[in-house]
Amino acid sequence: MVAPAGGGGGASWPSEGELEAVRGKVAEISGRDAGSVRVVACPYRICPLGAHVDHQGGTVTAMTINYGVLLGFVASDDGEVYLQSGQFEGVIRFRVDELQKPIENSESINWESYARGAVYALQNFGYDLKKGIVGYISGVKGLDSSGLSSSAAVGIAYLMALENVNDLTVSPADNIQLDKSIENKYLGLENGILDPSAILLSQYGYLTFMDCKTTSHSYVYFSELSKSKQCHGQLPFKILLAFSGLQHNLPKKRGYNTRVFECKEAALDPAVYEDQKCVLEENLARRAEHYFSEMKRVVKGRDAWARGDLQDFGQLISASGRSSILNYECGSKEMIQLYEILLKAPGVLGARFSGAGFRGCCLAIVESGHADAAAAFVRAEYEKAQPELVGSIPPDRRVLVCEPGDGARVI
Repeated sequence: MVAPAGGGGGASWPSEGELEAVRGKVAEISGRDAGSVRVVACPYRICPLGAHVDHQGGTVTAMTINYGVLLGFVASDDGEVYLQSGQFEGVIRFRVDELQKPIENSESINWESYARGAVYALQNFGYDLKKGIVGYISGVKGLDSSGLSSSAAVGIAYLMALENVNDLTVSPADNIQLDKSIENKYLGLENGILDPSAILLSQYGYLTFMDCKTTSHSYVYFSELSKSKQCHGQLPFKILLAFSGLQHNLPKKRGYNTRVFECKEAALDPAVYEDQKCVLEENLARRAEHYFSEMKRVVKGRDAWARGDLQDFGQLISASGRSSILNYECGSKEMIQLYEILLKAPGVLGARFSGAGFRGCCLAIVESGHADAAAAFVRAEYEKAQPELVGSIPPDRRVLVCEPGDGARVI
C-alpha cells in the first residue's frame, strides 16, 4: 500500500519556533539571509516489533516520533564543509573533494565523523560533489545514544543537505544504502537497514513494514484513525520514552556486533531450525528462538494494527521485550527494571527496549488519556529504583510523551 505524501494530523515537528532558531544560527554563521536557509528535519524512530532481526533479513516495523535532528544549511561558495553543533563544541571544516577513508579506531569517532562519513558514502557511490555546506546541526539534548537511531538521523541529515546543494536526485531507497555505508563501511558498525528505512519512509498514521532481505517496504493504515473521536484525526495512543541514564555508542559497543553475528548464524531456514534446534549450541539456540518468535510477532502485529486492536498490539510488544531479555540476552539490570516499571504504569499497553537494548531507553505504547499519569508513575518508580542514575538525567528528559511523526524531509 502506498502511503500518502506529506504529513497528517501528527506533523507537529518541527515547530516554527524550532525552524526559526536553526535558520537564525545559520544566517549568523554564514552571513546569508535567514530566508535562504533550508532545513533537513530527520526524526528519531522507534521499532515496535521486529527487534534484532533486520541484520538477518527479517521483517521489521517502524514509525518515527515528533523529536529529531535539525540541520540548517546553505551552499558554501566553494567545496568547503563548515559546521557548528548545538550539542558539541568546536567547528568542523573540510572539503568535499578530499578523499575520505574509513575510520580504523572506533575510539576516534566523534560528531565530525558523520559529516565525513556522508561525503565518503556519496564519493564511493559515484556522486559528483562540487559544493559543500555551511550548516548548524541540533538534536534533542539527552536523546542521543539512547536507542532512537540518533546516529542514523544525523547521517541522513548530512546526506540530504549535500544532495540538495549539489542538485542530486537520490531516492529514499538509495539514501538507505548510503546511510548503511556510513555506518557499516565508514564507522565499522554491523547494523541493518532498519534505522535509515524508518527515518526515510515513515508516514503518520501508518506502520511501516520493511523486508530487510528484499529491501521492499509496505504500509499498514491504523484503521481506527478514520473512526477516531480524537480531535484533528489524532491517533488514540501516545508513545512513552523512559530513559535509563545509561548511554552507549554502538561503534564502541562490541557486544552489539557479537549479538549480530550470533543471530546471523542462528537465522536458519525455518524447517532446518525445527529439525536442529535441539542440537544447537545454547547461545545460538536462544538467538534462533528470538529470531523465529519475533518474526511471528511481526505478522500478528501487522494484523492487530490493521484492525486497530491496540491491546493485542501492545501485548506483542511486551512479548518482544521479554524475548529480547531471555533469548537475545540484551539489557542490563537497570534497563530490565525500567521495562518492568513501564508494564505496571497506568494505561500502558506494551513496552520493550528501544534500539540495541544494552543501554539507552525503553519505549511504551500508552492510551492517550493515561499518558501523563503513566509518565509520572514511571518517573517516580524509576527514581526509587535508581536515584543516582535518575539524578544524571535532566528532569524534563526522564520520561517523554511523544506522538508518531513523518519521514525525513528538506524544508
